Amino acid sequence: MLDRISLILVIVGAVNWGAIGLFQFDIVSWLFGGQDAILSRIIYTLVALAGVWCISLLFRENEVLTRAAHDGDITDM
Repeated sequence: MLDRISLILVIVGAVNWGAIGLFQFDIVSWLFGGQDAILSRIIYTLVALAGVWCISLLFRENEVLTRAAHDGDITDM
């Protein structure tokens, strides 16, 4: 569940950065009262923490597949 929430927050961050890059428009600050608003800062912080958490996804997928193959859950194709 934490992986999915983190992924959603990373997607929100990516869309926000896309809007900043393409249109010079910060969606998060627009929705939550500016970059200095406490709610915007909380969202920015949550997105950053989610990005750090998602780094673990790069390594865990291989561990899960390896464990499943070792347990016989994955058959050769």
